[in-house]
Amino acid sequence: LRRRSHVPPRERTERLRRFIVPILLLGLAGGAAASPLIAPAPDPRSTGRPFTVHTLDGRTLRSSELRGRPLILGFWATWSSPSRASMPVLSTMQGRYGGQGLIVVGLSVDGESPQRVRGYARSQRLLFPVAMASEAILDDYGPIRSLPTTILIDRRGRIARRIVGHLDAETLEGFIREIL
Repeated sequence: LRRRSHVPPRERTERLRRFIVPILLLGLAGGAAASPLIAPAPDPRSTGRPFTVHTLDGRTLRSSELRGRPLILGFWATWSSPSRASMPVLSTMQGRYGGQGLIVVGLSVDGESPQRVRGYARSQRLLFPVAMASEAILDDYGPIRSLPTTILIDRRGRIARRIVGHLDAETLEGFIREIL
């Protein structure tokens, strides 16, 4: 078993900020921030790791309960403008494709109080569950070096795409159709 060191949420957020802010500034200077980084489909044997998260509305969500359904894990933060821009797009996709089994899960990397994240999610009327990203899920699906990072998992549990940066609705919709 791997030992996981516990990093307090506030320290984890500060680490992310120290790493992400310079990268975002470099990207803005070069005009790259407008274009997401879309990784090619990973090894077909690459499967999503099992996880359990506690949503901000008090439910427990286990990946084992989602088996056989297409899944989107959206890593984001309230302090990240591209993340905030992505939330309505993900919510629209949940509304549009939820009837076909799609599940979107928002995983906040905010080190602040979950109340702030819950308040933001409510103000946006998000149609998908939101949870605080644990160290375990960050280890299993990371490294998360830039926000937002969106991971699409097909019905067989295989990671189909990993997208770093804000993605427009039309492109995301095409990727969703691949995993339905």
